[in-house]
Amino acid sequence: MTNKQILLIYDKECPACHFYCQIVRIRQSVGELVLIDARENPEVLKEVTAQGLDIDQGMVLKMDGQLYYGADAIHLLALLSGRSGVFNRLNYWLFSSKKVAAILYPVLRSCRNVLLKLLSKTKINNLKQDGNERF
Repeated sequence: MTNKQILLIYDKECPACHFYCQIVRIRQSVGELVLIDARENPEVLKEVTAQGLDIDQGMVLKMDGQLYYGADAIHLLALLSGRSGVFNRLNYWLFSSKKVAAILYPVLRSCRNVLLKLLSKTKINNLKQDGNERF
């Protein structure tokens, strides 16, 4: 077993993201998945922002010093995931293909953005874009 930490940075105020992050599991042999709420961890968010990644439009996976964003993050999570449980098997089946992840992720992100608009959530707006406070 390894004690390597793999960070998953996301917006905890998004119910869809929070659900996904709570239920996804990676194999113990890969490391420990640490969930990071981007709203509560400005130091981690600085690194994401320095890379020009908009946390409001995609989660970030940090592994071995490398940042993976959006479809790449969910694809890598699928490859690292255990196959126990219906959700993790479905996650692997859907996102283990980089091409499928690249097609499905924007669709799921659009659905997420509609949900957050309906819930009147504010954006993190880590890139400090004018007029970009609400979904």
